[in-house]
Formats: sequence, C-alpha cells, structure tokens
Amino acid sequence: MNTLPAYSGARISGCWSLRADGSGSGEGSLDRLLPSVNTGLSPRKRSTSQCKSEPPLLRTSKRTIYTAGRPPWYNEHGTQSKEAFVIGLCGGSASGKTTVARKIIEALDVPWVVLLSMDSFYKVLTAEQQLLAANNDYNFDHPDAFDFSLLVHTLRKLKQGKSVKIPVYDFTTHGRQKEWKTVYGASVIIFEGIMSFADKELLKLLDMKIFVDTDSDIRLVRRLRRDITERGRDIEGVIKQYNKFVKPAFEQYIEPTMRLADIVVPRGGGNMVAIDLIVQHVHSQLEERELSVRAALASAHQAQPLPQTLSVLENTPQVRGMHTIIRNKETSRDEFIFYSKRLMRLLIERALSFLPSQVHIVQTPQGEDYEGRTFHGKGITGVSILRAGETMEPALRAVCKDVRIGKILIQTNQDTGEPELHYLRLPKDIGEDHVILMDCTVSTGAAAMMAIRVLLDHDVQEEKILLVSLLMAEMGVHSVAYAFPQVKIITTAVDKKVNDLFHIIPGIGNFGDRYFGTDAPPDWSDDDMDEPSC
Repeated sequence: MNTLPAYSGARISGCWSLRADGSGSGEGSLDRLLPSVNTGLSPRKRSTSQCKSEPPLLRTSKRTIYTAGRPPWYNEHGTQSKEAFVIGLCGGSASGKTTVARKIIEALDVPWVVLLSMDSFYKVLTAEQQLLAANNDYNFDHPDAFDFSLLVHTLRKLKQGKSVKIPVYDFTTHGRQKEWKTVYGASVIIFEGIMSFADKELLKLLDMKIFVDTDSDIRLVRRLRRDITERGRDIEGVIKQYNKFVKPAFEQYIEPTMRLADIVVPRGGGNMVAIDLIVQHVHSQLEERELSVRAALASAHQAQPLPQTLSVLENTPQVRGMHTIIRNKETSRDEFIFYSKRLMRLLIERALSFLPSQVHIVQTPQGEDYEGRTFHGKGITGVSILRAGETMEPALRAVCKDVRIGKILIQTNQDTGEPELHYLRLPKDIGEDHVILMDCTVSTGAAAMMAIRVLLDHDVQEEKILLVSLLMAEMGVHSVAYAFPQVKIITTAVDKKVNDLFHIIPGIGNFGDRYFGTDAPPDWSDDDMDEPSC
C-alpha cells in the first residue's frame, strides 16, 4: 500500500474513509450545476431503471468494454467452483454511485462485469399509491418501496453464474415494463442503490461494501437536474419530495449504514485514489479465483472406456469414404464443403433419433390406422458454437422445420490458454426445449463444456442437451461425459490422440479455415471457432 499515491485515512466505525490529496472534486459552484427550468425543455417520454445487458457494452472515455465475456467459472467436473465477486455501492440519492461504478469498471479493464441498479427493483404501485406518487406524496426512499425478496433472489442467482431476468422500472408511470432484461453472470457484479446495505440477506451476498459520501447540497443539485431534465418533473415537486422524504430517509435509513461499509469514498467519482485502491483489491481477488480448466482436462479421465452416452455413426463404406475425402489435405475446398455437408446431414438425422417420442396414430388415405411416432417435448433449439458450428445449421434446418437457432462464441485467451465466453444469443425460454449443441470438432472438450455450462445456466436440463460433432478426440469425449453424464454425445468418428498443441491426431485440420477458405493461425487448436479457441 505504500507504493500508492499519498492519501489521508481516518478510521470510521470499522471502515476506511479515503481522501485523496488536493481538491479534486471538480464540482464548482452549485449554481452552475442547477438546470434552467424555463428553457422549454420537453421532458423525456420514458425514463427507466438501467442494468447493463443488451447489448452487453459499457462505453467509457477510453474504451468500449464487452461485458458478456468471461473465463471459466466452473472446474473440470463441470460444476461451479467460484462465485462472482459482488461489490455493493451505497449512498444517498444522487451521491454519484453510478459514476463511481463506471469509474471502477473502466479502471478494472476486464470484460466480465455486470452493473446492476437497485432502481430496477422498485415495487409496482397500486392505484392509490400511483395518485400519491403523482402528487409527490409517495416515499420512494423508504425500504418498503423496494422488492427485496426479488432483489435478493436475483442477485444470488447472478452471483452463482446463472442467467437472470431484471425488471425495467418506468419512473414516469411508476410501474414495470412488460419486457424484462436478461442479464448473464460475470466475474464481477457491481450493485448500486440507496438501500444496498438495508437488508441482512442482501448484505450476505456482498463481498465488498462501499459507501459513497457526498455533500448534501451537491446531492440536492444533482437530484434537481436529474428529475427535471430526465424525469419530466417540476422544481417545486422535486424540492417538496426532497424535504418530505429524501432528506429524512437519508438520515434515518441510509447514513447509519455507512458503518457497515468496508470503504467510504468521499466526493464520489472524483476520488481516484479511493477508486484505484478498490480496483487493486478486486484484481487481487480475481487472481485468487483464476481456474485452469484446460490443463486439468488434458490430464483427467484418460485411459477410460468410452462412455455409454456416446453414439458414433456406423462406419459404413460411405461414411469411411467421406472421411477419407475431408481428411485428405489435398482435397479442394469445394469437395471439402460438399462431403462435410453430407456427413452433417447424416449426423443430424442420427441426433434427432435420440429425441423423445410417443405413439401417434394417424389415418392413411386408404382409411386405415397407422401407428407411428411423434416428437414428445416442448420444442427443439439448435445452438451453434461459432464459427465452425454454424456450418451445421443448414443441415439442422433442412430436417427440422421451424427449429429455433442460438449462437455462442468462445475464444481462447492467448495469455492464459483458457477458453473465454465472448458472445451468446439464445432464444427466449430455451430452458423448456431440447437443445442440439453443434460444433464441428472437439479435442479437449473445453469449449463444448463451457457451452454446456452456459445452457445449464439458462435452465436447460442436462438430459435435454445433445452435443453433435463431426469429429471428436477421446479426450474431449471423456471430458464432456465425466462433467455432464446426462448429455448425449453424437459424432461421426472418434480419434484417439491429441498432441501438445491440442490438435486431434490424425485429425481433420482446422475445420473452419478449410470450410471458409481462410488461413489458420500457427497456434490453432481443433476446438477453434472464429479465432484460436478451445
């Protein structure tokens, strides 16, 4: 800590108050910040609670941070071995909590952050409460105004790495919008709100508690500016609400929780010394939680018999002949594509035979009954692991009418060698469907395991997942089957070896590059998608 810029620290009720040297606040005069109320500004038609989700981007002054990607949050057994690190930000209304959160995210410079606002969890008002709110007589700054039950459930699930749906609160109608936002877990969750420390169960979920302490006059000016320009309210109503509810609530419910904070940050986003210290602590926590999944997969579950959940396409002369063509390094791209597509069609047909079915009797044109079978399930969704898995989508669409399609992009971190989730787009309510997960080659199984974990996090049942691949290595088969014993694995061939570069031996080469006519990088692996990946 002595290597950091100088700061003066005063011990306050079990927390540190961090004050950087110099003025640093940049607030200027209060009058300068006060918005003009007679300029004819039309109020915004809709002002809603915010949570970073769709698209998962956070734009800062220096960079655009992609908040969806993250490294493995599970071990080689497929089970979650680390929870997200949750930072709780508390402070009075307009104290600068969101600004501090954004400064932390920018300084962290990691792409696995979710910003969650407590504003999303206001309760839906009754008709009587709506009338009170319209007259600025409803107390939005009381703990009873928040749905803590939903909030705790959502944050706990998000901390566990699950997909969650976040309500979107409309401050102009004082109700929730019909469409909720879907947010997926990350390595770091920043949760901010005026009552962040007001619930015992909520406090248990916070790994770091930060209180943003800002002068009351500055908070009032900021609230005036926000409520007038963003929420279409008049200055008299804002001041009335502040004096009647906001100020008393701060003194009664919010300010006393400062003693629960690990760190108190005066002046909000202007206190870069405090933010730097917070960021250093978070970085150290993330380093302690790093996992090495791929290395574990390379040394585990080998020399075992192939699992019963594996189904390999019968090695007929036709199948063997097509493999001969696509494995041949001299095969032209046109022929490679043609015979790959033939194999994909056979593979998909084979996979569909494992879907549940039930007896279905129909009447033929001759007036006779025929006892057949029909699919017994809610729906079928295909999910491709980009880029190579996307080549299997036409085969699925050709044999499965109206199938829904999702996509997952997983790439290798070139510094750590670990797979990282960078993008996903899944259909709504995918948890009710049977899912056909498609990738053309699987060597270590690292990418396939991550994709399956993503599906499980979105409430897809393990026994409803079918992993289909043109070519797999025994290592990849064992890794997937050991971690997810109820997932059905279907492939056209299984090769025995994976070399030190994670290439399948004898293998097929880089499928995506051979199919799309692009050049493979020197360090590609057989789990590669759009770029070197696992």
